[in-house]
Amino acid sequence: MGQEFLKIKDPEDAEDIISTLPILKKVEKVSLVEAYRRVLAEDVYATIDLPPFRRAAMDGYALKSKDTFNTSEDNPAQLKLLDVVTAGKIPQMKVEHGACIEVSTGAPIPEGADAVVMIEYAEKEDDYVSVLESVPLNANITAQGSDVKEGELLLEEGERITADKIGVLSAIAMQLVPVYTQPKVAVISTGNEIIKHQEKLDYAKIYDINSYTLSNAVKACGCIPIHSEIVKDDYNSLKNAILKFKDADIIITSGGTSAGTGDNLKVVLDELGDVLIHGIAVKPGKPTIVGLIKTNSVNHQIIFGLPGYPVSALMIFHIFVAPFLRKMACIGENEVERNIKQYKLSRRYIPSRGRKQYLLVKIKDGQAHPILKDSGAITSLAEADGYFIIPKNVEMIEQGTLVDVYSLDN
Repeated sequence: MGQEFLKIKDPEDAEDIISTLPILKKVEKVSLVEAYRRVLAEDVYATIDLPPFRRAAMDGYALKSKDTFNTSEDNPAQLKLLDVVTAGKIPQMKVEHGACIEVSTGAPIPEGADAVVMIEYAEKEDDYVSVLESVPLNANITAQGSDVKEGELLLEEGERITADKIGVLSAIAMQLVPVYTQPKVAVISTGNEIIKHQEKLDYAKIYDINSYTLSNAVKACGCIPIHSEIVKDDYNSLKNAILKFKDADIIITSGGTSAGTGDNLKVVLDELGDVLIHGIAVKPGKPTIVGLIKTNSVNHQIIFGLPGYPVSALMIFHIFVAPFLRKMACIGENEVERNIKQYKLSRRYIPSRGRKQYLLVKIKDGQAHPILKDSGAITSLAEADGYFIIPKNVEMIEQGTLVDVYSLDN
């Protein structure tokens, strides 16, 4: 006789249990080149003023603003040109009344100058410049520290390091960046019928799907997937595979979770730790296990046992596991695009009673078309544009009912 589900939970209770699983945040320092898309583990403060000196905001002529008062095209100011300063060059001369220095964008402002007239509003001839309009004090000058002052907060802990933030860190020459360590997630695909891609597909065998789909789903959550070999669906094989990954933060298995003769994960967890969830009242994905493996007297390793059917495995991962992995990787929920749109259902649908259901749909002609393939049909995910949620004990959903469709890209 196979075991029955002993700790089956409503999906809301399962989410609560998963949300309280222990998380140990680790910090490491990586080079700026490696920091892209990582999550900052500390606040970052400016170590210098930005910009670090007064500089020209435009190509033009650095001068004293008083020398341009009441000037116009009919009454230009004639100024002696003393020098040319390009970006990266240190000015060697001081601007006096009646004189100017040509500057390029980003060049330091010479001593004595308090404004820059744009090159479009001046005419140069030999060693003199005719200024054709008046400019106010500090015109076209970017002040030192106008962007940020030394000691000011630049970036906050928990921010994802995007390309623009790489630019900010580059501006203060930060070479080692404190980031949260990416959780390592072991992905174990189980099943006596599963074979590698390079093997011959004999009768009753299928190629491994879950190792690849789940590993890439793990990457999308900011974690590092660790592959295992395909594991046979027996107690010793599964136990030995789990024990191989003592250094992983989380283990995800697929297959071997049904309440029956193949329910080896439940037996292994009873020996190695604790089973917190043994079945979730949802469709697809009821045979889901969540547990803890004792690694020492203090710490535990988290394990998610997903169903073997690819659609069930990915749906359960998407709904229950992914939010926890993002939390563990310190990726804020504000970074997750909640792409939810309303569509009319294209046909009447009668759901299974007693379980919350996640029904895959294809969007066509402005309607949500239910995908009625079983959870073993991987092509249903290829066809799907999203899913909608059916509460338990709903007897029928009529054609034309507005449903909230959740994107599978979240």
